[in-house]
Amino acid sequence: MDKSELLLQELTDANGVSGYETEVRKIMKRELEKSADNIEYDKMGSILGIKNGTADAPRIMAVGHMDEVGFMVKEITAEGFIKFLPLGGWWGHVALGQRMRIITSKGIILGVVGSTPPHLLPPEERKKVIEIKDMFIDVGATDKFSVKKKLGINPGDPIVPDSEFTIMANKKAYMAKAFDNRAACAIVLEVMEKLNKVKHPNTVLGGATVQEEVGLRGAATIAHLGDPDVCIIVDTGIAQDMPPNSFAKEEKLGAGPVILIYDAGMIPNLKLRDLIIKTAKAAKIPFHLSYMAGGATDGGRIHMSRIGVPSIMVGPPVRYIHSHNSILDRADYDNTIKLVVELIKKLDAKTVKSLTED
Repeated sequence: MDKSELLLQELTDANGVSGYETEVRKIMKRELEKSADNIEYDKMGSILGIKNGTADAPRIMAVGHMDEVGFMVKEITAEGFIKFLPLGGWWGHVALGQRMRIITSKGIILGVVGSTPPHLLPPEERKKVIEIKDMFIDVGATDKFSVKKKLGINPGDPIVPDSEFTIMANKKAYMAKAFDNRAACAIVLEVMEKLNKVKHPNTVLGGATVQEEVGLRGAATIAHLGDPDVCIIVDTGIAQDMPPNSFAKEEKLGAGPVILIYDAGMIPNLKLRDLIIKTAKAAKIPFHLSYMAGGATDGGRIHMSRIGVPSIMVGPPVRYIHSHNSILDRADYDNTIKLVVELIKKLDAKTVKSLTED
């Protein structure tokens, strides 16, 4: 595997559901130390590497988020089965029958979300979507085996989908959990590294937030920490090039980075939107425009911070986000890095000032 693949493997294999991002933050810190002049943290656990350019201002922030969707132990039944709470958005059937890692003080405990064999289900039950509140995780509990005493599982322990980074038969296609949003964490790290080799007329703040999947919480605090003049939110687009939309013209693997024109939390700064489109065309970087009516990114909090921050969301399209296994195309990953670097190089004081002038 090359350097980027190794980075993606380490970041996606790491355990880091919302509120429990320590493992991911350690990786971010180690990598940011290679390119940043200084590293800062907010008091929730978000991290920012500060890289000086040829000018102290403007301050350009590029962030992903460290947390992945997962679960939390809420109770243990008398029989030893684990009931759990969702951390982030889940569709119930995606979790059924899947392996889970319960992260305890004694180590990782593997289990499986219990599912009833079809032989036992009447026809009307097969049509229902089971809710998370009605599910349980089986860790091998039997009549005389105490889950609490033997395994050390307690309410509040995080639960992470059990899945490993895999390079697929198509060597440019990668499969893993947590591409939303560890792919963006890796992109930010690679952007910071590439900026070591080129001049940029600004100070760059590259980092990652916590608790995005449960309400964009780290975005609010990191915006106060960084006090950016512009923010580039790096996140994943939602690829739709599979049945029944197999021939989707826009949101598909290999189409280049997605630039969001709208999501439920932010309408981007229009001049910044036009600038990133112009930059992509000039650099001959493929891209596509899309929208997300039913979700939001960290930009929802950051763009309203203090007196406002001109913001834009960009990132690679990914299939099957918020599940155990999603798929990313390497070309989209590489092109997102190129586009973010090219945009940062254009954001000098005059250009940034023009973003909010009539």
